[in-house]
Amino acid sequence: MLKEYILNKEHYKFRREAGVVDLKDSDSIAERVCKRFEKMCALETPVILPGEKICFIRTVKNLPEIISDEEWIEIKKKHFVHESGFVSNMCPEYGEIIKDGLLKRAEFADEYGKREIAAIIDLADRYRAEAEKQGRTDIAESLVNIPRYGAANFREALQFLRILHYALWLEGSYHNTVGRFDKYMYPYLKKDMDGGIYTEDSALELLEDFFISFNKDSDLYTGVQQGDNGQSMVLGGVDENGNYVFNLLSKLCLRASKNLMMIDPKINLRVNKNTPMEIFELGSELTKAGLGFPQYSNDDIVIEGLERVGYDRRDAAEYAVAACWEFIIPGKGADIPNIGALSFPKVVNKAMYEHLMSCETFDDFEGKVYDEIAKECDSICGEIKDIWTIPSPLMKVYMPEIKYHNFGIHGTGIATATDSLYAIKKHIYEIRDIQKEELIEAVQSDFELHSELLPKLRFHTEKMGNDIDRVDNIATGLLKCFSDNLSKRKNCMGGSFRAGTGSAMYYLWHANEIGASADGRRKGEPFGTNFSPSLFAKINGPFSVIKSFTKQDFVNAVNGGPLTLEFHHSMVSDDECVKKVAALVKAYITFGGIQLQLNVVNIEKMRDAQKHPEKYPQLVVRIWGWSAYFVELDKEFQNHVIKRQEYTL
Repeated sequence: MLKEYILNKEHYKFRREAGVVDLKDSDSIAERVCKRFEKMCALETPVILPGEKICFIRTVKNLPEIISDEEWIEIKKKHFVHESGFVSNMCPEYGEIIKDGLLKRAEFADEYGKREIAAIIDLADRYRAEAEKQGRTDIAESLVNIPRYGAANFREALQFLRILHYALWLEGSYHNTVGRFDKYMYPYLKKDMDGGIYTEDSALELLEDFFISFNKDSDLYTGVQQGDNGQSMVLGGVDENGNYVFNLLSKLCLRASKNLMMIDPKINLRVNKNTPMEIFELGSELTKAGLGFPQYSNDDIVIEGLERVGYDRRDAAEYAVAACWEFIIPGKGADIPNIGALSFPKVVNKAMYEHLMSCETFDDFEGKVYDEIAKECDSICGEIKDIWTIPSPLMKVYMPEIKYHNFGIHGTGIATATDSLYAIKKHIYEIRDIQKEELIEAVQSDFELHSELLPKLRFHTEKMGNDIDRVDNIATGLLKCFSDNLSKRKNCMGGSFRAGTGSAMYYLWHANEIGASADGRRKGEPFGTNFSPSLFAKINGPFSVIKSFTKQDFVNAVNGGPLTLEFHHSMVSDDECVKKVAALVKAYITFGGIQLQLNVVNIEKMRDAQKHPEKYPQLVVRIWGWSAYFVELDKEFQNHVIKRQEYTL
């Protein structure tokens, strides 16, 4: 089977190094990008794997550098460079390209775009010739019209999308998502179904072949860890007229993911308070399978929030999800939704060290924390200017009319910050059983001094996640201060700054920056991932967590960032349990949460997988906004998943 062929990495035998690409220092960067792309397409060997229906696979595994170290030094002296400098976290309006074909795009493309289109078409022609040589007339016929012209049927549309997606990675852009797949692809399936070409089973078989294509080259894609490649797919959600989009293709996508148990594509479900329970139950079947997705996004919150930061209503209704969870607009948004991050625990610690001794009341101290948030926003936003990005002629072809250039800032460790602030409020200002000097010395020394405070703060002080208003309201204030500060600013491209509740990898990085914290967290211990409770918080159960983590104003913090819940595997053991999980998800959306993702964990199995990785090649876990095979993660990430909360219903 094709799936086993890919999982066993048998296709690696076709790979080779690119060698030297002849690029001149005198060439413009755009010329170098284009030349490299042309060369990479020419170097690719058309390979048709046994039994596959959707082709195109990388046989040249590396992209030669096009900018020297010396050039990067000079560029970074003058400009802000985000991550690797390549275009990322964007989503073309694939439906329009698949309908029109690349030759129509070439009519309006610049010189580089025309050349790259020609290179793609040439590679497709060579694939067609190879298919004919092997007697694979079905593949050859699927490449007659596309990619020159628009797709005429479902198979051509899937093959066209594979080519478009493949080409973006080959040019150098990364974290390329596929957007609202069921919305733009369903008309092709419906036409073929109405014509008797497919049954549901045969359509599912073809769709599974297409899903496998996302996993062929994903190890070559940019990411913090294997699996962090941004291949996200959005299903469901309302359209520009408010009609809910969930169709047969949506259901087939969920079935395909469950059948394959592969980490790509990552499934994101757009839902709202009126979404039928059946859809939540279908999503919960994937949770039961242990894939770590779907991730749920709440249209009721997101669309209004995007409008508030300047998106047209029609465009906001078309939102998709970036590599992890951030909201982007297909075809029109060149947003950078992960351009920076604010550490809530850092500002609390800074205020504690510098201002706690002089603050007579908790309100005074909380005000100092808010002042530090404003300063941190000044610092983060002030560094982001004169952005420089490596040109992407192909993305310019795919997205010729950009309307939005907004930036997203993550907000990390909110539970740690909230719990720390509440500990200060309770113990310093209310019951007064801890002296200010004692707390500061304890935290600075990682609780080597005043060690008796550690269990009091860590285990015997209320924590966010138990539906306690006096605790949760602190988080509401922190998030409001953060979003209010960013909402007043315009970025260097004239766009908005968007506050978010996600953490990405900062839940490890930011935690390592600050030492211990007043909630009893020790030095080196990570924060909870995204918008989630502290790892050591004693929690009453998942319902209390969703109550705590839906009280905040997410309409004004619309960069995204999911509440992440870890369920014990026994919780989804049967159909009745699946219905309970679906009801919990529905409650979260009804309460006004913005995003939710669920992870089914088996600690014993994960610990055994650390010792015997060969036994668990397809053990899938959710990390921050993406799923991965557990055994392919660094141990730091493995251990964090093991330490997270396990819930039962």
